[in-house]
Amino acid sequence: MSTREVITSGNELAARAAVDAGCKFFAGYPLTPSSEIMHVVSDLLPTIGGAAIQMEDEIAGVAAAIGAGMSGVRSLTATSGPGISLKAENLGLAQMTEVPLVVINVMRGGPSTGLPTRVAQGDVAQAKNPSHGDYKSITVCAGTLEECYTETVRAFNLADRFMQPVFVLLDETLGHMHAKATLPSLEEVQASIVPRKTFDGAPEDYLPYGAEQDQPAVLNPMFQGYRYHYTGLHHGPDGFPTEEIETCRLLIDRLFRKVDEHKDEIESNEEYMLDDADVLLIGYGSASLAIKEAIRTLREEHGIKAGLFRPITLWPSPEDRLYELGQKFDKVLSIELNQGQYLEEVQRSMGRRDIQKLTKTNGRPFSPADIIEKVKEL
Repeated sequence: MSTREVITSGNELAARAAVDAGCKFFAGYPLTPSSEIMHVVSDLLPTIGGAAIQMEDEIAGVAAAIGAGMSGVRSLTATSGPGISLKAENLGLAQMTEVPLVVINVMRGGPSTGLPTRVAQGDVAQAKNPSHGDYKSITVCAGTLEECYTETVRAFNLADRFMQPVFVLLDETLGHMHAKATLPSLEEVQASIVPRKTFDGAPEDYLPYGAEQDQPAVLNPMFQGYRYHYTGLHHGPDGFPTEEIETCRLLIDRLFRKVDEHKDEIESNEEYMLDDADVLLIGYGSASLAIKEAIRTLREEHGIKAGLFRPITLWPSPEDRLYELGQKFDKVLSIELNQGQYLEEVQRSMGRRDIQKLTKTNGRPFSPADIIEKVKEL
């Protein structure tokens, strides 16, 4: 299998991945530390017949990207935490109307303006529920430069498979890290692309939201002969608003089940030196790079057998595997660049309240020494 070696940053890799995955439209607004994604994709998309536009604000950016998704085009927007806050209402619209969209969030310190040029993992809880109401978010989190690319590619396939927004979490460290990355070949990436399902029957028989209870809507691209109704209101199989009790219940039930009953297609994790470990460390994103270095030092210099569980898919969470690990390990340490947003999910999944935590919210990354010191305390 051929590969490509490049020297670049995480933000540029995410932009290149979008184009390689068949994205044809970007709309957004520059926001540190995500701005390079917009810069790069604006150069690349016109070369393949796509389009990129800087909108007047974040709200207009996501609205335009949703509109492109309605037309059948693979669509992207990128921002940081405050931008997600502004996009929230329209992200709820995309969840309800089941419009596929990829949203890249390069996390920084917050809340509010926070630390615009510093690293954090403060948007993990936001990614689970970026807008009000009942739905199931899909969120993947890159932990290496290579994953800035591969997880963005995967996000586009997940968005078309499940017909909803899919979040890709990077963070300032990964977004601005500049180093060598080994990528799959362009041919391999393009071979992995699975287009969204479409209906090819008679127009009068078309019911875009008349899907099975564990399946997403089937939305044919607009302007190609099939008419249907988009609305943020509860709607029936034809897309038109309704308040009929059972129809409303089935709609929200389906928004959950289309994800929950197909977690095997979504879940992705890494387990590092867990086979013989005595201490379980849980971390994700750029923090996992320091965790791995700490694990090697703990084993080589301190005789402590630690191992890492790294969720790559954060939402829906790998709750079954977390429960299994909670039964196996007495000593568990959750490591996050926030106050413990994923810790709550670890506790829930493991059914335990005794999980230790190591957190940092001053905009600086973890050093391996930070982690080694905390593990020794255990």
